[in-house]
Amino acid sequence: MRAVLSVVVLCSAMASAAFAQAIPEVKLVPSPQGQASVQVGGKWDKTPEGGQTYRDGKWIVVDYGRPLLRGRANIFGAGADYGKTVNAGAPVWRAGANNTTRLTTQVPLQVGGKTLAPGIYNVFVDLKPGNWTLVITNQPVQEKFDPNDKVRLSGASNYDPKFDLLRAPMTVRQSDASVEQFTINFTNVTDAGATMTMAWDKTMAAIDLKVAAGTK
Repeated sequence: MRAVLSVVVLCSAMASAAFAQAIPEVKLVPSPQGQASVQVGGKWDKTPEGGQTYRDGKWIVVDYGRPLLRGRANIFGAGADYGKTVNAGAPVWRAGANNTTRLTTQVPLQVGGKTLAPGIYNVFVDLKPGNWTLVITNQPVQEKFDPNDKVRLSGASNYDPKFDLLRAPMTVRQSDASVEQFTINFTNVTDAGATMTMAWDKTMAAIDLKVAAGTK
């Protein structure tokens, strides 16, 4: 009986050890890549199987890095120091982390009274306390970081306002809940457009992206 119990205890110990070692490996960069996307202008059709499929929609996509707070509080700061931490020495925020945030649109968009043709653009935010300004540019972007390149963008480094296509005010509000990982999302989606939101820590900012009139 004692031998049987010893075997049971040994097997249990081995199982516990195996379980303790079975920690899954997670390979992520400190600020993982994210994507926000929405389709507009399409239509729902029935499939032969009786389901539904969305056809002919046009994409609006934002690709960006998603930094985490990791215990930091008041990430945007206050007063004269507002935005300095996230700007990391640049005059504007890259609206994320790592690479330059990019907006791809298959439809012409009206933003802040100006029109963007279909294409790929850079997204920045000019940060002031309670006053965020969305900045869209067409400055060339580095495919691979080159510290000797002082013209093309890397993140927000080398940002040059001469490439600005538009600047538009965002609606900014504070929340009681803290968002751990910076998040870009689309809300209030219709065929006429969507609201793009940015949320991190206790700050949320939003701006309307409208499909240009007459777009099919």
